[in-house]
Amino acid sequence: MTNTIWRARKRNFLGLPWTFTIYGFSEDRLYIKTGVLNTREDEVRLYRITDIGLERSLWQRIMGMGTIRVYSSDQSLGDFSLVNVKDCENVKEQLSQLIEAERENKRVSSREFLGVEDEGDALL
Repeated sequence: MTNTIWRARKRNFLGLPWTFTIYGFSEDRLYIKTGVLNTREDEVRLYRITDIGLERSLWQRIMGMGTIRVYSSDQSLGDFSLVNVKDCENVKEQLSQLIEAERENKRVSSREFLGVEDEGDALL
């Protein structure tokens, strides 16, 4: 992946990067590579990400890790998680800034309150 800004291996429950999953993001996409013999690579364009969150269990906090939840409008990948990411708070913040910049660059807007009646519609 060219122009990678951040790249890291998924860590096991002890915090060691002994897994065959690699997470990464560039200026315009987030990707997940898995496998050794049979490999799979998924990616989502940053402007398709609608929200991100951070979950940290007690064990993850002790080990300095966390799980970044990604909610996207991507048809093939949908919602997914980046599990056991080291320095997760900084990674989430960096990803959040890139998402906002890419959404602004592509002029993509999402309506936050879909399904809520407009005040003018309530009178009709």
